[in-house]
Amino acid sequence: MKYLGQEFFIEKIKAKLIAKKFGTPAYCYSYSRLKENIENLQKNFKSFNPLFCFAVKSNTNKYLLNEISKFGFGADVVSMGELIRAISAGISPNKIVFSGVGKTAREIEYAINKKILLINAESKSEILQIEKIAKLKKKTINIGIRLNPNTDAKTLKEISTGKKENKFGVNEKTFLELVDYIKNSKNLNLKCLSAHIGSQILDHKPYLKMLNVLDKVIRKSNHKFEYVDLGGGMGIDYVHNNKKLNLKKYNSYIQKFLKVNSCKIIFEPGRSIIGDTAVLITNITYIKESDKKDFIILDAGMNDLMRPALYKAEHKIIPIVKKKIKSKKIYEFVGPICETTDKFLTIKNYQKLNENDLIVIYDVGAYGMSLSSNYNLRPKPIELLIHNSKIKIINKRQKLSELV
Repeated sequence: MKYLGQEFFIEKIKAKLIAKKFGTPAYCYSYSRLKENIENLQKNFKSFNPLFCFAVKSNTNKYLLNEISKFGFGADVVSMGELIRAISAGISPNKIVFSGVGKTAREIEYAINKKILLINAESKSEILQIEKIAKLKKKTINIGIRLNPNTDAKTLKEISTGKKENKFGVNEKTFLELVDYIKNSKNLNLKCLSAHIGSQILDHKPYLKMLNVLDKVIRKSNHKFEYVDLGGGMGIDYVHNNKKLNLKKYNSYIQKFLKVNSCKIIFEPGRSIIGDTAVLITNITYIKESDKKDFIILDAGMNDLMRPALYKAEHKIIPIVKKKIKSKKIYEFVGPICETTDKFLTIKNYQKLNENDLIVIYDVGAYGMSLSSNYNLRPKPIELLIHNSKIKIINKRQKLSELV
């Protein structure tokens, strides 16, 4: 995805031709970038051959999940709906881990019936619920316990999951008590220690701290874990300043950890696989002038891309056709939703824009469509997968008639 001359291309196709044929807003994914991201992760961690379980919550498109599964990936799911979607997309149940703090009895029973790899439990109450269902079914269930390592990922507080004030996992004391409890259970088999410290991590140091905590807890537990699930959280370069997570460093930390703890590593990547594979093409409906800035009103809104409103996240925004003329005004890119938070970016020294110009919002592959909604009764956008000169519709544009 880049400019060739003055025009923006997605693989070998002009973005303006895509907009003309399929309309806007439109989510456009690059297959080549997806393949590149997957192979890059596999290459960097091939020394210990981890099981990669794609975080389905980051992107639930069935076609994309199927493509990802072809690289040997499993799935990390956090609901019964995601579990059903993953299996229907061709992901093997024995490569699926079920995470989340609020699994219902119905969801647990469904996961047991599908014989998934692991249910990663996050509380004593959940473990008792799993045991109760297992007893009724006269089965022994493989589970993991999610430890909260009280590790600050140094990222947005809204996506922090590994600090003691977060709702996820259990503290060390409770973890060790649960290990002892499960050892005496006839219906539970403790296979995994799980941890996940947050999302959009670009510094390797929090991962080192997490691994040190896990190492100490494993020694205290006196239990042989077949799996250690390190979660995901590996970030991408949203601001395009070439800041990237040092995967070589992270790999070296894990190799050192594995010399002491013989186990199979599980990763749950989502954003690092799918985040930068997609752009959102949108049209400028109006330009509303004011004293200090101009509002660039788009046909894409916070219902289509929720991250800026939810996290104050910033996504790079570029014009589909580059021009040399600069605007003297500040531009604020906003959507049509009746909320003040429906805005994407405020920027100075942007090129001069006109109504009906097309623009591209970058890096929307993760938590773009999966967080989208029908707020203001707006239909969800189309999703397209582009590979070289081919375009495949992988999710049709929702019709207004389906809503009303």
